[in-house]
Amino acid sequence: MSNIVLPNKKRPASPAKTFRLVSRHVVLAFLAIVWLIPIVWLLVTSFGIDKGPNLSTFFPKAYTLDHYKALLFPGTDTVNQFPQWFLNTFTIAIFTCIISTAFVLMVAYAMSCMRFKARKPMMNVAIILNLFPGFLSMIAVYFIMKEVGLTNSMTGMVIVYSAGSGMGYLIAKGFFDTISKSLRESAYLEGANEFTVFWKIIIPLAKPIIVYTVINSFLAPWMDFVFASIMLNSGLSADKTVALGLFSMVDKVNRNNYFAQFCAGGVLVSIPISILFVIMQKFYVEGITGGSVKG
Repeated sequence: MSNIVLPNKKRPASPAKTFRLVSRHVVLAFLAIVWLIPIVWLLVTSFGIDKGPNLSTFFPKAYTLDHYKALLFPGTDTVNQFPQWFLNTFTIAIFTCIISTAFVLMVAYAMSCMRFKARKPMMNVAIILNLFPGFLSMIAVYFIMKEVGLTNSMTGMVIVYSAGSGMGYLIAKGFFDTISKSLRESAYLEGANEFTVFWKIIIPLAKPIIVYTVINSFLAPWMDFVFASIMLNSGLSADKTVALGLFSMVDKVNRNNYFAQFCAGGVLVSIPISILFVIMQKFYVEGITGGSVKG
């Protein structure tokens, strides 16, 4: 007679385990609501009829697209130059993304796959320097860029964002450490040099970390305010980046007339960044997890 295996019945969770599970989800739901409230308020305010901040009610009394139209088609408005701010930031972000990604990948490859005497001291110095906030050097950077005439220019901003990007090589190095050495050794036996190994073997296998580096480099100019406010001080609205331009809309003089346009600008800026994250999310997560295996 054959043995009949009965399916295992799941035991009901204990009251203590159920309480912990419910409590955990309640806390997470509360945190999600707290995080979403400012975003929802910004979104609904951008469609409201009030030009200034409406603090009497959470939702506006009526909705309109006038703030988006005014933002995208400013005409002769001297305060609102959103299309130019967006173009400035997008141009800086593209060049920063290309240069920074190249620097990070090359430094990471050198530290992971090459062996030379100063390798470990250089890695230690880079890690120590990364412990200090970047804004501590902004005064020195400003005076250097001013002496060479690169303040108030997109070229200067690209240099500021890209020059020290190679210092953030650690996650990319961790990813490169996971790639089998036998692939490089086989290429060396076939007569390949370091550049050939890097370009034809490492780079095709490093798609997740490349996407991770590209996204981080692309986002830096959109989110930066401190360096941009120091470097772009000409006083001309058309020279500003998105962060500086939108901030000028909420100062004491312009707040009551441009706050809703500021909210609309925040919504418009978030759209391309959100689309980029959704498309690249899979590779972005793989880049983070793969780069955390080894340091």
